[in-house]
Amino acid sequence: MSKRRSDTWDAGLGPATDTPGPIIGRMTDLQVLDAETAGMVEGVCDALVPGSARVRPAVYVDALMARMPEGQRNAALAAFASLAVGDLASKAGTPDFLWARALAIEAFYSDFVAPGADATGAWEEIDFNTPLATRLAKDWSYLGIG
Repeated sequence: MSKRRSDTWDAGLGPATDTPGPIIGRMTDLQVLDAETAGMVEGVCDALVPGSARVRPAVYVDALMARMPEGQRNAALAAFASLAVGDLASKAGTPDFLWARALAIEAFYSDFVAPGADATGAWEEIDFNTPLATRLAKDWSYLGIG
């Protein structure tokens, strides 16, 4: 993880780091998150699952949140926001950490790659290539992702 310059977020781009350039690409087809919040979610996902930002996990998390009741969605957003500031390691084991980590892991290791992202999914990275897995045609339309 890059060393942070501060505990602030570059609007829509993720955490402020010493490394130039955005963590995420352009967010399209978001269902409930605005670009700034998606950037925050993306940065937290990348901190929890290093390298995951390349598949744009915020698009997946956004789609899951769109299907949550409002109270649950607000609690999920609050969990991500609580992890976006301060020392992440000090929050390990907290309910917010566990919830956001579960969503970040699901977003990446489900082999999701957001439409338009120029990236390979996690399955290739971890060499998950069983005969059945290689035949799967992943369809995220049930989440409203096309």
